[in-house]
Amino acid sequence: MTQSALAIADDARSPRPRARRLATNTGATLALAALAVGTSSSIAHADEEYTVRKGDTVSHIAKQFGTTVSAVRTANGLNASGFIREGQTLTIPTTGTTTGTPAATPAATGSHTVAQGETVSAIAARYGSTVDAIVSANGLDARAFIRAGQTLTIPGAGAPAATTTGTSTGGSHTVAQGETVSAIAARYGTTVSAVVSANGLNAQAFIRAGQTLTIPGATTAATVTTTSASGEQLVGSTFLGRTYPAATVASANENKATLLAVGVPSTSQMQDKVASTARQMGVDPSLAQAIAFQESGFDHTSVSPANAIGVMQVIPTSGDWASDLVGRELNLLDPDDNVVAGVAIIRQLLKSTGGDTATAIAAYYQGLGSVRSNGMFADTRRYVANVQTLTARF
Repeated sequence: MTQSALAIADDARSPRPRARRLATNTGATLALAALAVGTSSSIAHADEEYTVRKGDTVSHIAKQFGTTVSAVRTANGLNASGFIREGQTLTIPTTGTTTGTPAATPAATGSHTVAQGETVSAIAARYGSTVDAIVSANGLDARAFIRAGQTLTIPGAGAPAATTTGTSTGGSHTVAQGETVSAIAARYGTTVSAVVSANGLNAQAFIRAGQTLTIPGATTAATVTTTSASGEQLVGSTFLGRTYPAATVASANENKATLLAVGVPSTSQMQDKVASTARQMGVDPSLAQAIAFQESGFDHTSVSPANAIGVMQVIPTSGDWASDLVGRELNLLDPDDNVVAGVAIIRQLLKSTGGDTATAIAAYYQGLGSVRSNGMFADTRRYVANVQTLTARF
Protein backbone atom coordinates (compact mmCIF):
# COMPACT_ATOMS: atom_id res chain seq x y z
CA MET A 1 0.00 0.00 0.00
CA THR A 2 1.34 3.43 -0.82
CA GLN A 3 0.49 7.06 -0.34
CA SER A 4 -0.10 7.66 -4.04
CA ALA A 5 -3.76 8.56 -3.71
CA LEU A 6 -2.80 11.44 -1.46
CA ALA A 7 -0.47 12.70 -4.14
CA ILE A 8 -3.13 12.46 -6.83
CA ALA A 9 -5.17 15.00 -4.90
CA ASP A 10 -2.58 17.57 -5.96
CA ASP A 11 -4.06 17.46 -9.46
CA ALA A 12 -7.59 16.52 -8.51
CA ARG A 13 -8.09 19.72 -6.56
CA SER A 14 -6.61 22.14 -9.02
CA PRO A 15 -8.81 22.00 -12.15
CA ARG A 16 -12.11 23.01 -10.53
CA PRO A 17 -13.92 23.29 -7.20
CA ARG A 18 -14.87 19.81 -6.03
CA ALA A 19 -18.46 18.97 -5.28
CA ARG A 20 -18.73 15.27 -4.50
CA ARG A 21 -17.15 13.29 -1.67
CA LEU A 22 -16.94 9.70 -0.53
CA ALA A 23 -16.19 9.04 3.12
CA THR A 24 -13.63 11.81 3.40
CA ASN A 25 -10.92 13.35 5.49
CA THR A 26 -13.48 15.83 6.82
CA GLY A 27 -14.62 13.27 9.35
CA ALA A 28 -17.39 11.64 7.35
CA THR A 29 -18.93 8.60 8.98
CA LEU A 30 -20.50 7.44 5.75
CA ALA A 31 -19.00 4.98 3.34
CA LEU A 32 -20.44 7.04 0.54
CA ALA A 33 -20.95 10.77 0.55
CA ALA A 34 -23.56 13.10 -0.79
CA LEU A 35 -23.94 13.84 -4.44
CA ALA A 36 -22.96 17.28 -5.62
CA VAL A 37 -25.15 20.32 -5.81
CA GLY A 38 -24.48 22.83 -8.54
CA THR A 39 -21.69 25.34 -8.27
CA SER A 40 -23.64 27.85 -10.28
CA SER A 41 -27.16 29.15 -9.85
CA SER A 42 -27.53 30.21 -13.48
CA ILE A 43 -30.07 28.11 -15.37
CA ALA A 44 -30.79 27.79 -19.08
CA HIS A 45 -33.07 30.10 -20.99
CA ALA A 46 -36.71 29.42 -21.79
CA ASP A 47 -35.73 27.73 -25.06
CA GLU A 48 -34.56 24.83 -22.83
CA GLU A 49 -30.96 24.93 -23.91
CA TYR A 50 -28.02 24.87 -21.53
CA THR A 51 -24.37 25.72 -22.10
CA VAL A 52 -22.09 23.37 -20.18
CA ARG A 53 -19.92 25.06 -17.56
CA LYS A 54 -16.61 23.90 -16.16
CA GLY A 55 -17.20 21.12 -13.65
CA ASP A 56 -20.70 20.24 -14.87
CA THR A 57 -21.80 16.61 -15.18
CA VAL A 58 -24.90 15.24 -16.85
CA SER A 59 -26.31 14.15 -13.49
CA HIS A 60 -25.75 17.64 -12.07
CA ILE A 61 -27.54 19.28 -15.01
CA ALA A 62 -30.40 16.76 -14.93
CA LYS A 63 -31.01 17.54 -11.25
CA GLN A 64 -31.04 21.29 -11.91
CA PHE A 65 -33.85 20.88 -14.40
CA GLY A 66 -35.81 18.14 -12.68
CA THR A 67 -35.21 15.67 -15.50
CA THR A 68 -33.23 12.44 -15.76
CA VAL A 69 -29.73 11.55 -16.90
CA SER A 70 -31.10 9.16 -19.52
CA ALA A 71 -33.43 11.86 -20.91
CA VAL A 72 -30.54 14.31 -21.31
CA ARG A 73 -28.36 11.65 -22.91
CA THR A 74 -31.10 10.69 -25.39
CA ALA A 75 -31.96 14.29 -26.28
CA ASN A 76 -28.34 15.04 -27.09
CA GLY A 77 -27.16 11.74 -28.56
CA LEU A 78 -24.64 11.16 -25.75
CA ASN A 79 -23.04 7.77 -25.28
CA ALA A 80 -23.34 5.61 -22.16
CA SER A 81 -20.60 7.53 -20.35
CA GLY A 82 -22.55 10.79 -20.78
CA PHE A 83 -19.37 12.68 -21.63
CA ILE A 84 -19.84 16.43 -22.07
CA ARG A 85 -17.41 19.30 -22.50
CA GLU A 86 -17.26 22.89 -21.34
CA GLY A 87 -19.02 25.22 -23.79
CA GLN A 88 -21.18 22.48 -25.30
CA THR A 89 -24.87 23.39 -25.79
CA LEU A 90 -27.31 20.77 -24.54
CA THR A 91 -31.02 20.42 -25.21
CA ILE A 92 -32.81 19.88 -21.90
CA PRO A 93 -35.99 17.77 -22.27
CA THR A 94 -38.79 18.95 -19.99
CA THR A 95 -42.42 18.07 -19.47
CA GLY A 96 -45.58 20.08 -19.02
CA THR A 97 -44.96 23.80 -18.51
CA THR A 98 -41.39 23.51 -17.30
CA THR A 99 -39.42 26.51 -18.54
CA GLY A 100 -35.86 25.49 -17.77
CA THR A 101 -35.76 26.53 -14.14
CA PRO A 102 -35.71 24.20 -11.17
CA ALA A 103 -39.09 23.24 -9.80
CA ALA A 104 -40.25 25.16 -6.75
CA THR A 105 -39.74 23.37 -3.45
CA PRO A 106 -43.02 22.12 -1.99
CA ALA A 107 -44.09 23.77 1.23
CA ALA A 108 -44.56 20.58 3.24
CA THR A 109 -41.63 19.48 5.40
CA GLY A 110 -40.56 16.45 7.38
CA SER A 111 -37.47 15.14 9.11
CA HIS A 112 -35.08 12.25 8.61
CA THR A 113 -32.30 10.80 10.77
CA VAL A 114 -29.31 9.88 8.62
CA ALA A 115 -28.33 6.22 8.63
CA GLN A 116 -24.79 5.05 7.93
CA GLY A 117 -24.09 5.02 4.20
CA GLU A 118 -26.91 7.36 3.19
CA THR A 119 -26.46 10.25 0.79
CA VAL A 120 -28.46 13.42 0.26
CA SER A 121 -29.47 12.27 -3.21
CA ALA A 122 -30.82 8.97 -1.89
CA ILE A 123 -32.73 10.70 0.91
CA ALA A 124 -34.19 13.23 -1.54
CA ALA A 125 -35.37 10.43 -3.81
CA ARG A 126 -36.86 8.55 -0.89
CA TYR A 127 -38.99 11.49 0.24
CA GLY A 128 -39.80 12.98 -3.15
CA SER A 129 -37.72 16.08 -2.43
CA THR A 130 -34.61 17.45 -4.18
CA VAL A 131 -30.92 17.65 -3.34
CA ASP A 132 -30.95 21.44 -3.64
CA ALA A 133 -33.97 21.76 -1.33
CA ILE A 134 -32.40 19.61 1.38
CA VAL A 135 -29.06 21.41 1.10
CA SER A 136 -30.78 24.78 1.44
CA ALA A 137 -33.08 23.74 4.29
CA ASN A 138 -30.22 22.36 6.36
CA GLY A 139 -27.48 24.87 5.56
CA LEU A 140 -25.23 22.22 4.04
CA ASP A 141 -22.10 23.25 2.20
CA ALA A 142 -21.34 22.67 -1.49
CA ARG A 143 -20.29 19.08 -0.75
CA ALA A 144 -23.74 18.31 0.74
CA PHE A 145 -21.86 16.57 3.55
CA ILE A 146 -24.00 14.65 6.07
CA ARG A 147 -23.16 12.27 8.89
CA ALA A 148 -24.81 9.25 10.48
CA GLY A 149 -27.19 10.28 13.27
CA GLN A 150 -27.74 13.78 11.91
CA THR A 151 -31.38 14.91 11.73
CA LEU A 152 -32.29 16.63 8.47
CA THR A 153 -35.26 18.82 7.62
CA ILE A 154 -36.83 17.46 4.43
CA PRO A 155 -38.69 20.10 2.39
CA GLY A 156 -41.56 18.72 0.33
CA ALA A 157 -41.37 15.41 2.15
CA GLY A 158 -44.03 12.89 1.36
CA ALA A 159 -44.16 9.42 2.83
CA PRO A 160 -40.84 7.59 2.58
CA ALA A 161 -40.63 5.64 -0.65
CA ALA A 162 -39.41 2.52 1.13
CA THR A 163 -41.17 0.89 4.06
CA THR A 164 -40.95 -2.43 5.84
CA THR A 165 -43.87 -4.81 6.19
CA GLY A 166 -42.82 -6.19 9.54
CA THR A 167 -39.86 -6.35 11.89
CA SER A 168 -39.77 -10.12 12.35
CA THR A 169 -40.83 -11.40 8.94
CA GLY A 170 -38.92 -8.84 6.88
CA GLY A 171 -40.07 -6.45 4.17
CA SER A 172 -38.99 -4.92 0.88
CA HIS A 173 -37.00 -1.87 -0.14
CA THR A 174 -36.66 -0.13 -3.48
CA VAL A 175 -33.08 1.01 -3.94
CA ALA A 176 -32.58 4.75 -4.38
CA GLN A 177 -29.62 6.16 -6.28
CA GLY A 178 -26.49 6.26 -4.13
CA GLU A 179 -27.62 3.67 -1.60
CA THR A 180 -25.46 0.77 -0.46
CA VAL A 181 -26.33 -2.60 1.06
CA SER A 182 -24.63 -1.60 4.32
CA ALA A 183 -26.75 1.56 4.59
CA ILE A 184 -29.97 -0.32 3.82
CA ALA A 185 -29.12 -3.04 6.33
CA ALA A 186 -28.45 -0.43 9.02
CA ARG A 187 -31.74 1.35 8.27
CA TYR A 188 -33.80 -1.78 8.70
CA GLY A 189 -31.91 -3.24 11.64
CA THR A 190 -30.59 -6.24 9.75
CA THR A 191 -27.15 -7.28 8.49
CA VAL A 192 -25.30 -7.01 5.21
CA SER A 193 -24.87 -10.77 5.00
CA ALA A 194 -28.60 -11.31 5.57
CA VAL A 195 -29.55 -8.90 2.77
CA VAL A 196 -26.94 -10.41 0.44
CA SER A 197 -28.19 -13.93 1.14
CA ALA A 198 -31.91 -13.07 0.85
CA ASN A 199 -31.39 -11.46 -2.55
CA GLY A 200 -28.77 -13.75 -4.06
CA LEU A 201 -26.28 -10.89 -4.44
CA ASN A 202 -22.71 -11.54 -5.49
CA ALA A 203 -19.58 -11.01 -3.41
CA GLN A 204 -19.59 -7.30 -4.28
CA ALA A 205 -23.12 -6.88 -2.88
CA PHE A 206 -23.80 -4.89 -6.04
CA ILE A 207 -27.23 -3.22 -6.24
CA ARG A 208 -28.75 -0.73 -8.65
CA ALA A 209 -31.23 2.13 -8.37
CA GLY A 210 -34.80 0.90 -8.82
CA GLN A 211 -34.02 -2.65 -7.71
CA THR A 212 -36.42 -4.15 -5.13
CA LEU A 213 -34.69 -5.97 -2.29
CA THR A 214 -36.13 -8.42 0.19
CA ILE A 215 -35.20 -7.28 3.70
CA PRO A 216 -34.96 -10.12 6.22
CA GLY A 217 -36.39 -9.16 9.62
CA ALA A 218 -34.06 -8.52 12.54
CA THR A 219 -34.48 -7.39 16.11
CA THR A 220 -31.12 -5.68 16.58
CA ALA A 221 -29.38 -3.09 14.45
CA ALA A 222 -26.39 -4.17 12.46
CA THR A 223 -23.03 -2.77 13.50
CA VAL A 224 -19.84 -2.46 11.52
CA THR A 225 -16.76 -2.56 13.70
CA THR A 226 -13.73 -0.47 12.88
CA THR A 227 -11.45 -2.43 15.20
CA SER A 228 -9.73 -5.78 14.88
CA ALA A 229 -10.23 -8.72 17.23
CA SER A 230 -7.41 -7.36 19.39
CA GLY A 231 -9.19 -4.00 19.70
CA GLU A 232 -6.77 -2.13 17.43
CA GLN A 233 -7.98 0.15 14.65
CA LEU A 234 -8.23 -1.56 11.28
CA VAL A 235 -6.20 1.28 9.74
CA GLY A 236 -3.36 2.95 11.60
CA SER A 237 -2.63 6.67 11.66
CA THR A 238 0.88 6.78 10.21
CA PHE A 239 2.58 5.84 6.96
CA LEU A 240 6.18 6.40 5.90
CA GLY A 241 6.72 8.53 8.98
CA ARG A 242 3.73 10.78 8.37
CA THR A 243 0.82 10.95 10.82
CA TYR A 244 -2.57 11.74 9.28
CA PRO A 245 -5.39 13.80 10.84
CA ALA A 246 -7.75 11.91 13.14
CA ALA A 247 -10.76 12.64 10.93
CA THR A 248 -8.99 11.21 7.87
CA VAL A 249 -7.98 8.09 9.75
CA ALA A 250 -11.51 7.67 11.13
CA SER A 251 -12.95 7.79 7.62
CA ALA A 252 -10.32 5.33 6.44
CA ASN A 253 -11.32 2.93 9.20
CA GLU A 254 -14.99 3.22 8.32
CA ASN A 255 -14.28 2.57 4.65
CA LYS A 256 -12.10 -0.42 5.57
CA ALA A 257 -14.85 -1.81 7.82
CA THR A 258 -17.44 -1.40 5.08
CA LEU A 259 -15.30 -3.23 2.52
CA LEU A 260 -14.68 -6.08 4.96
CA ALA A 261 -18.40 -6.27 5.82
CA VAL A 262 -19.74 -6.42 2.26
CA GLY A 263 -17.00 -8.65 0.92
CA VAL A 264 -14.92 -8.05 -2.20
CA PRO A 265 -13.71 -10.09 -5.20
CA SER A 266 -10.54 -12.16 -4.88
CA THR A 267 -7.16 -10.73 -5.82
CA SER A 268 -7.16 -12.73 -9.05
CA GLN A 269 -10.62 -11.42 -9.93
CA MET A 270 -9.49 -7.87 -9.22
CA GLN A 271 -6.42 -8.34 -11.39
CA ASP A 272 -8.68 -9.47 -14.23
CA LYS A 273 -10.86 -6.37 -13.72
CA VAL A 274 -7.82 -4.10 -13.90
CA ALA A 275 -6.54 -5.72 -17.11
CA SER A 276 -9.91 -5.77 -18.88
CA THR A 277 -10.81 -2.21 -17.83
CA ALA A 278 -7.44 -0.93 -19.04
CA ARG A 279 -8.00 -2.54 -22.43
CA GLN A 280 -11.46 -1.03 -22.69
CA MET A 281 -10.15 2.43 -21.79
CA GLY A 282 -7.12 2.34 -24.07
CA VAL A 283 -4.47 2.02 -21.36
CA ASP A 284 -1.63 -0.52 -21.44
CA PRO A 285 -2.94 -3.41 -19.27
CA SER A 286 0.58 -4.19 -18.09
CA LEU A 287 1.01 -0.66 -16.76
CA ALA A 288 -2.38 -0.62 -15.04
CA GLN A 289 -1.75 -4.01 -13.43
CA ALA A 290 1.72 -2.97 -12.30
CA ILE A 291 0.39 0.15 -10.59
CA ALA A 292 -2.50 -1.77 -8.99
CA PHE A 293 -0.16 -4.45 -7.68
CA GLN A 294 2.30 -1.88 -6.34
CA GLU A 295 -0.56 -0.03 -4.66
CA SER A 296 -2.54 -2.87 -3.12
CA GLY A 297 -1.44 -6.29 -4.32
CA PHE A 298 -4.87 -6.41 -6.04
CA ASP A 299 -6.53 -6.40 -2.59
CA HIS A 300 -9.69 -4.29 -2.77
CA THR A 301 -10.03 -4.17 1.03
CA SER A 302 -6.85 -2.06 1.20
CA VAL A 303 -7.35 1.38 2.75
CA SER A 304 -4.43 3.61 3.74
CA PRO A 305 -4.20 6.12 6.61
CA ALA A 306 -4.59 8.82 3.93
CA ASN A 307 -7.99 7.24 3.11
CA ALA A 308 -6.74 5.89 -0.20
CA ILE A 309 -9.35 3.28 -1.08
CA GLY A 310 -9.32 -0.09 -2.76
CA VAL A 311 -7.24 -1.84 -5.36
CA MET A 312 -6.20 1.40 -7.10
CA GLN A 313 -5.73 3.32 -3.80
CA VAL A 314 -7.69 6.42 -4.81
CA ILE A 315 -8.67 9.07 -2.27
CA PRO A 316 -12.15 10.67 -2.44
CA THR A 317 -11.04 13.95 -4.03
CA SER A 318 -9.27 12.03 -6.78
CA GLY A 319 -12.39 9.91 -7.16
CA ASP A 320 -14.31 13.12 -7.82
CA TRP A 321 -11.81 14.07 -10.50
CA ALA A 322 -12.05 10.61 -12.05
CA SER A 323 -15.86 10.90 -12.04
CA ASP A 324 -15.59 14.03 -14.13
CA LEU A 325 -13.06 12.37 -16.43
CA VAL A 326 -15.45 9.53 -17.27
CA GLY A 327 -18.66 11.57 -17.08
CA ARG A 328 -20.46 9.65 -14.34
CA GLU A 329 -20.47 9.21 -10.58
CA LEU A 330 -17.90 6.69 -9.36
CA ASN A 331 -18.15 4.84 -6.03
CA LEU A 332 -14.63 4.04 -4.88
CA LEU A 333 -15.90 1.26 -2.63
CA ASP A 334 -17.34 -0.54 -5.64
CA PRO A 335 -14.62 -2.77 -7.15
CA ASP A 336 -15.49 -1.95 -10.76
CA ASP A 337 -15.76 1.81 -10.17
CA ASN A 338 -12.52 1.85 -8.20
CA VAL A 339 -10.68 0.27 -11.12
CA VAL A 340 -12.31 2.68 -13.58
CA ALA A 341 -11.21 5.61 -11.40
CA GLY A 342 -7.60 4.46 -11.23
CA VAL A 343 -7.35 3.67 -14.92
CA ALA A 344 -9.02 6.97 -15.86
CA ILE A 345 -6.42 8.82 -13.80
CA ILE A 346 -3.56 6.87 -15.38
CA ARG A 347 -4.96 7.64 -18.84
CA GLN A 348 -5.24 11.35 -18.05
CA LEU A 349 -1.73 11.50 -16.60
CA LEU A 350 -0.32 9.84 -19.71
CA LYS A 351 -2.16 12.40 -21.82
CA SER A 352 -0.94 15.30 -19.66
CA THR A 353 2.66 14.12 -19.86
CA GLY A 354 2.60 13.53 -23.61
CA GLY A 355 2.93 9.79 -23.14
CA ASP A 356 5.93 10.00 -20.79
CA THR A 357 5.23 6.79 -18.87
CA ALA A 358 7.82 7.34 -16.13
CA THR A 359 6.48 10.81 -15.34
CA ALA A 360 2.90 9.54 -15.42
CA ILE A 361 3.77 6.80 -12.95
CA ALA A 362 5.50 9.32 -10.72
CA ALA A 363 2.48 11.62 -10.92
CA TYR A 364 0.15 8.81 -9.81
CA TYR A 365 2.25 8.58 -6.65
CA GLN A 366 3.46 12.13 -6.04
CA GLY A 367 1.04 14.30 -8.02
CA LEU A 368 1.78 15.84 -11.39
CA GLY A 369 1.98 19.38 -10.08
CA SER A 370 4.53 18.36 -7.47
CA VAL A 371 6.58 16.35 -9.96
CA ARG A 372 6.71 19.32 -12.31
CA SER A 373 7.62 21.76 -9.54
CA ASN A 374 9.98 19.64 -7.46
CA GLY A 375 11.05 16.76 -9.65
CA MET A 376 10.73 13.20 -8.39
CA PHE A 377 11.36 12.66 -4.70
CA ALA A 378 13.62 9.76 -3.68
CA ASP A 379 10.69 7.55 -2.69
CA THR A 380 8.95 8.44 -5.96
CA ARG A 381 11.95 7.26 -7.95
CA ARG A 382 11.81 3.94 -6.09
CA TYR A 383 8.09 3.71 -6.79
CA VAL A 384 8.61 4.34 -10.51
CA ALA A 385 11.39 1.75 -10.67
CA ASN A 386 9.20 -0.83 -8.94
CA VAL A 387 6.26 -0.20 -11.26
CA GLN A 388 8.47 -0.37 -14.35
CA THR A 389 9.85 -3.71 -13.16
CA LEU A 390 6.36 -5.02 -12.46
CA THR A 391 5.17 -3.94 -15.92
CA ALA A 392 7.45 -6.53 -17.46
CA ARG A 393 5.93 -9.15 -15.18
CA PHE A 394 2.38 -8.49 -16.39
